[in-house]
Amino acid sequence: MCDTLVAMGNSTEDGSVIIAKNSDRDPNECQVIRYFPRTKHPPRTTVCCTYVEIPQVTETNEVVLSCPYWIWGAEMGANEHGVAIGNEAAWSKEPYAKTGLLGMDLLRLALERGSTAKEALNVITSLLDRFGQGGSHSATSQTLYHNACIIADPREAWVLETADRHWVAERVRDVRSISNGYTIGSQWDFASPKLVSHAIEKGWCKSKEEFNFTKCYSDQATRGATGCEERSKRTLALLKEAKGSINANTMMKILRDHGEKPGLWAPHKAVMGNVCMHASSSAFSLSAGSYVGQLAEKLATHWLTGTSNPCISVFVPTYLNGAGSSDLFSKGAGTYDDSSPWWRHEKLSRIVQLDFASRAPPIQREIQQIEKDFLVEAQRMREQAIELRVADAAKLLHEFTDRCSKKVYENMLKWISSSMKVGNSEASPVTYRNFWNKYNVKAQLQL
Repeated sequence: MCDTLVAMGNSTEDGSVIIAKNSDRDPNECQVIRYFPRTKHPPRTTVCCTYVEIPQVTETNEVVLSCPYWIWGAEMGANEHGVAIGNEAAWSKEPYAKTGLLGMDLLRLALERGSTAKEALNVITSLLDRFGQGGSHSATSQTLYHNACIIADPREAWVLETADRHWVAERVRDVRSISNGYTIGSQWDFASPKLVSHAIEKGWCKSKEEFNFTKCYSDQATRGATGCEERSKRTLALLKEAKGSINANTMMKILRDHGEKPGLWAPHKAVMGNVCMHASSSAFSLSAGSYVGQLAEKLATHWLTGTSNPCISVFVPTYLNGAGSSDLFSKGAGTYDDSSPWWRHEKLSRIVQLDFASRAPPIQREIQQIEKDFLVEAQRMREQAIELRVADAAKLLHEFTDRCSKKVYENMLKWISSSMKVGNSEASPVTYRNFWNKYNVKAQLQL
């Protein structure tokens, strides 16, 4: 499950648009950060997405993507023009195709082909109309769903919600949040041609006046099981509470949220309604990667964890316009690999969660200081880069990203060692320990 949220310039501290997302995926599904430069393609070539092959365009944008390791597309990402997108699973009454473009494929295609949020929206809707969406979104099971997303750039943002080839889009006015259920009702800005007439034909409503997209197209049973309403209500409340002073740190805090009573929360008590999602017997996903994008006009700053559980992860600054991400966070697959930051952090996370109350706070204090330093330096680096030539700015920013990435990666080893010396690995219930032991065995991960 996932959550994506956005704040427009009229709601942020510095007037920039800020987008954020937690990517909730299956345990053991490593998420990697991939960078692709602007690329020209020969005429009449094709691109192989996760399941299907479609015609390629003559030139694709520079992009940075946070991706489940086995998927061509991405859960979230951004391009050189400051366009950023976060994708959500959504369940509808429409049938699901066993093959087609994944929602994550559509996200990457939109970033590669769109230079504004509106262009990216048009890319997705035109591809939906031509090729449809479909295919399993899980590496280990047949998991089918439709998709929703928030698409933003430095000037505007859109919520796009789809049900097979039908879709509806709403422009964001101030703050907005979506989760794993539809949110658009009887008012929108754009929609597919037969959206309303199809619902009337199906008997989901009697007239255009009665039509409500969420009520007509939602699969209510699945909607309830995902905890999406609880999460979207929580994230929207936190956004409204901070409206007018929202910054990157605000978004990071929201992505780390464990609910209204954090003192009563524990990993073994995690449920589907938690924004920072920890897998348990009551929550079948974990936040496998997190993203915050500061979409400023001259130079966007993209903050990516490249690791799970944002409450004990560090957001690392990343830039485009030639700077690119650190190769370090591009490593990882389906089983444990210590050279992969995602897997090294996953070992840390699973140790910490066995006695979260004792082991997490010391790490969280260090993370808070590291991020504070990163945020201050990122502002200084941005101001300096804007005054430099493109090539010099790219070099400066890449070195900064690489330095931050290495610092986080090295700290993981220290935190693993220090966590083993405090608390009690048997502090959590045996059922919870057994839950994770199964995944550890599958991943060949020894604690």
